[in-house]
This record gives sequence, C-alpha cells and structure tokens, in this order.
Amino acid sequence: MKRYFTSELLDKGVDGERYEVYGWVARIRDLGRVKFVILRDREGYIQLVAKSGETPSETLESINTLDREDVIKAVGVFRKNPQAPGGGEILVEKIEVLSKVTEPAPIEVENSLSSDLSTRLRWRWLDTRNPKINLVFRVESEVARLFREYFLLEDFVEIFTPKIVGGATEGGAEVFPILYFDKQAYLAQSPQFYKQMGVIAGFERVFEIGPVFRAEKHHTTRHLTEYHSIDYEIGFIRDYHDVMDIAEGAFRHVVESLFESSLGRRVVRELGVEPPKTPKRFPRVSLKDLYKILSDRYNKRIPYGEEPDSETEKLIWTYSLEKYDSDFIFVTDYPWKTRPFYTMRRSDDPNFTFGFDLIFRGLEVATGSQREHRYQVLLNQLREKGLDPDRFWFYLEFFKYGAPPHGGAGIGLERVVMQLLKLENIREARLLPRDPERLFP
Repeated sequence: MKRYFTSELLDKGVDGERYEVYGWVARIRDLGRVKFVILRDREGYIQLVAKSGETPSETLESINTLDREDVIKAVGVFRKNPQAPGGGEILVEKIEVLSKVTEPAPIEVENSLSSDLSTRLRWRWLDTRNPKINLVFRVESEVARLFREYFLLEDFVEIFTPKIVGGATEGGAEVFPILYFDKQAYLAQSPQFYKQMGVIAGFERVFEIGPVFRAEKHHTTRHLTEYHSIDYEIGFIRDYHDVMDIAEGAFRHVVESLFESSLGRRVVRELGVEPPKTPKRFPRVSLKDLYKILSDRYNKRIPYGEEPDSETEKLIWTYSLEKYDSDFIFVTDYPWKTRPFYTMRRSDDPNFTFGFDLIFRGLEVATGSQREHRYQVLLNQLREKGLDPDRFWFYLEFFKYGAPPHGGAGIGLERVVMQLLKLENIREARLLPRDPERLFP
C-alpha cells in the first residue's frame, strides 16, 4: 500500500478507498463512543476517526494509550467530510505505535510560535514539526535549488572550494582560527579568492552554494556567525552592470518560479506572505545620488563617503517602492574606504568603487562588484589598505599570468528567505543557527 502525505490524501484521496498514513499524534479527543486522533506529518494534518462498535476493539485500546507526539502508522478508509479539517478524514481500522514518547514535550508543537525564539531554537527539532515552521525550510530548500537552476541555465560551472584556508579572505580579524595539524588555519569567510581563481582558471563563469564563517560578535536580527552563501563570479565583463544583470536575473527566476508553484501558493495561503514587487528592471541608483535623495525626501543625512546603516536601508526600500514600485533596488558606487582591497575603484573618482549592494525589502541581501584584475593595481590597493602582500602571495599569483576583467557577488541565503517570508529574525531562517552564544543543538 502506497504511503500518502496528508495534503496529498486530502487533495487526491478517493472516497471509500483504503490508505496508509504515518506521522505524529498532534491532538486526541475522546467523546466516549467516538474518538478523534489528529495526525500530523510534514504537509499538515488529517483526522482519524474511531467509533465504538465499528472500529476493532484493539484499535480503540491503542488510541487510549496514545500521547501527544507518539509516532504512529494508521490504516483505514478515506472519507470526504466537509466538517473535518481539510475536508476529509480516515475511518481508522488499525493503529501501530512506532515510537512512544518518554515524557511530555517541553514545547507544544502546534503552538510553538507562541514560545520565545530562544526556547524554540533550544528544542528546534520539535519546533520544526509545526507545519508552518517546516514550510520555512521547504522554501529555503527550493530557493537554493532555484538559484542553482538559474546559474546552470546560464552556463555557469558549479565549483566546490575549501572551507579550511591558510589566510583570511579580507585581511580582517573576523575569522575563526583552527589548528590544522601543526599549522594555523582558518574557517573560510568567503569563497572569494577561489571563485576569482575559477574565472582566471578558464571556467569563466562559476558559482558555489556553501557555508561561510564570520567571527563577528553581532547580536542583531540579521547576522549569524555561520550561514550559507550563494556566490558567483563571471569573466570578460564590460562593467559592473553585467554582474548586476546576473543577480537580477537570478532573483527574478527565484521569485517568479517560487510563487508560481504549489509551494509558493502554500506560502501565500498559510503564511500570509505576498510575492515581492519585481518591475521589468530593478532600479539602480548611485549611493552618491542617494545622499541627496535621502536628505531631501526623508531628512536622513548620511556623511558623504559612508555606507548606509540598517535604518537607511529601510528608507532606500521606501524610496524604491515610491519611485519604482519595486521591492528590490541596487545601490551602486560604494566608498573605497569601506570595500575590500580587491574591489575596482572608479577612475573618475577613486574615493568610490564599482561596488554595489542589492537591497530587498529594506535589507542588503547581496554584495558584489567589478574586481580589480590588473596585478600592479591590485598590489598597490592591498598595500593602501595596510595589508601585507606576503600574506596574500597565493592570491596575487592568480593575476600574474593573464586575468580577464571580471566581477561577482555573494548572496546570503538566509537573508533572502527571511525577506521573502517577512521573518523578524534571521535565526528563524536557519535550521540550527550559530551566533556568539549558540553552539547547541
């Protein structure tokens, strides 16, 4: 007998046919001659009905021994019933207990969202039994798949780079040191150097979806010390607009594909989230212009040459909605002093770069730029940032033997999901988040 998920059975089940379902006991109601067991699986709920005089006595006895969160298998006849949750139920014939709970669960699965986030994360495997929470990670899985699909359709090569590295990617102190046999090593902050190597190595278009690690003691709703980054790099570009075109195409593919699917319809129906506004072309506005726009329209003054803070990113989104009816906006030409040494500077104003951020519903979700591909310029920029070229010898070698003009970006998977689903904290978009305090489970 084929196993059916609850949603599939409620949607396609044939009245009067016998079916087999598996899941956890969510609720039990005993009305004397009639007993109801609400079964939960990853798709939702279905009602099991047992009646004295109709249901085998051993099945009735089994129901009497059930507790919430027991794992069971149930076999019975499906019946359409508009009064039942989801419009159908199973007249149960047999219940087999596959696993008994040993004590009451520390959080109530059905109401896990009423618990504070710290408690939910402590008992995450119970929290995610709640179908609404489970749905978040179904979406995250699909978002990652759709990004991968887009890059493959655009002739990118997927690469897999080291997460144990010999030096900090950006030269800062925000790295996790580890002991690598008898040497000092670090957890990778980014695949930046290696995806540039991929372009220079002749692959021309590369991407990777993998973990990155940042030893930053942030206690905000938008930072993690470990997250998944969607990184890409392309060679032989004309300018940084080519890099933004790829980011825009990827996000458009993800949003449109997701919300046209049955999963996206579940998101709208069950989470009350509407699809983002995506115009024919995402607006692209220079940060130098935004200094004046924000001051004139919103009385928000950013010191010239500084990056927007989180409050300013929300204002930029407000501007994007008002001016372009778009939940997405590229902010271009970031200051040199705030960008990594490998970013290409503007020749007409070296205090600014060909760097950009993509802001989605008020939060930066992607950061990218045209990279500096000229060896001597790159070496000079590294020194200007106060970095020791000897510590970056292996990276500099990539550029000695012909490097094409190139650029790329990094996209935070959890941030994308957070903004798609309008979650309040990035930890809600990470199955097992890591922050300065959290190391278990």
